[in-house]
Amino acid sequence: MVTKPRGRQPVVTACCLVLSLSAGVLAAVPSAPAAARPPDPAAKKKELDSKINQSKADLDDASDQLGKSVAAYNQAVTKYQAVQVRYAAAQGQLAAAKAADAVAAGKLVAAEAALRTAASDVAAGEQQIAEKRAVAGRAVRSAYQQQNGLVGLSIALRGAAPADIATGMQVQRNVFGIQSNAITNLNNAQAQLASKQVKMAAAEKDAEAARAEAAATVQKVTELTKQVAADRAEAAAVAAVKLTAFKAAEKEKNSELAQYNSLLRERNRVQQMLIAQAKAEKAAAARRKAAAEAAERARARKEHRQPRDIPDPPSTGDGRLGYPVSSYITSPYGMRFHPVLHIWKLHDGTDFRAPCGTPVRAAADGVVTDKYFNGGYGNRLFISHGVIGGHSITTVYNHLSKYKAHVGERVQRGEIIAWSGTTGYSTGCHLHFMVYKDGDVVNPMGWL
Repeated sequence: MVTKPRGRQPVVTACCLVLSLSAGVLAAVPSAPAAARPPDPAAKKKELDSKINQSKADLDDASDQLGKSVAAYNQAVTKYQAVQVRYAAAQGQLAAAKAADAVAAGKLVAAEAALRTAASDVAAGEQQIAEKRAVAGRAVRSAYQQQNGLVGLSIALRGAAPADIATGMQVQRNVFGIQSNAITNLNNAQAQLASKQVKMAAAEKDAEAARAEAAATVQKVTELTKQVAADRAEAAAVAAVKLTAFKAAEKEKNSELAQYNSLLRERNRVQQMLIAQAKAEKAAAARRKAAAEAAERARARKEHRQPRDIPDPPSTGDGRLGYPVSSYITSPYGMRFHPVLHIWKLHDGTDFRAPCGTPVRAAADGVVTDKYFNGGYGNRLFISHGVIGGHSITTVYNHLSKYKAHVGERVQRGEIIAWSGTTGYSTGCHLHFMVYKDGDVVNPMGWL
């Protein structure tokens, strides 16, 4: 078992990013699928795991910081978009209010002009009334003084000549006509004045409404101008926060991406060693079988009989693996698109629902070749099952909470080897189960 040393080294911290939220998606640093004594690649693997374990704090901090940075940036973007919408709406409302203010101002000018005209008309009407009343008054006084109604009688009683009587009657008609016209003109002038007074009252009402409307639009323009200024200031502040968050997220993302690429190179290098080891294991199995067949042929000659067929190395039943837990799949094996790094990554195993403390069982007979802690996979346990169906098979159990089996121990199919957990980069208790075939990680469901 590899113990985690103290200290921090610049080892690849991007593991947590490119791992899926539920499991380690990088098939990085697998253990040597050997028998009880792992060959040299296991030593190299342990050395690499030791370096990765030393940087566990870096892995956790980096991935956590990236998540926080991205979340902060996304939050700033959302807030900025909301402020921009509000700012644009306020600008539109301000433009509409300014247009309404211009219309109201025009109405006010027209209303006040109409009021001034109506007031002038009323004043002119009152002057005309005064003049008409004076004319009518003089006519009445003249008629009264002359007693026009007795003129004709007076002329007749004096025995005036007919021509004089006619002249007197004409004078009387003229005086009465003047009196009647004066009174009629006075009445007409009074009616016109009343009409003008009604118009002036209406003009005063219109002017008052226009003043109120103009005042309201001015107030609205003032308020919206303040709102637009406040929204503009808030948008600028949020934009600054967004830029800061973006730079932080970009910095974290670039760092994680660089470290992820470094880990990929290490993973590929170690994988090549495991492939070579698988070839060596199969070659050794073939040699053992050839030796057994040679020994059988020798015994057969000595015993004067036909040599018996030597079977392949022991396999697990029908060559299939058993389920490590009795549960359902929560996340299958396959390629995934990383939402932050925007790269395709491999979810290199099958996730099974397994509440913390669920017994984890060996998928087949084999030997425990390694167990250690990794920043992404958590507590891991490797079992080499030897050659099954002509292929070197190793199973790996990840995110364990506790081990039961020990390195070098031979275990049986269905035997409890550990308990599930949520160690490493994991969002909850589950089992991330992996299968290596001839050194390459494959879909476990092809073997279960």
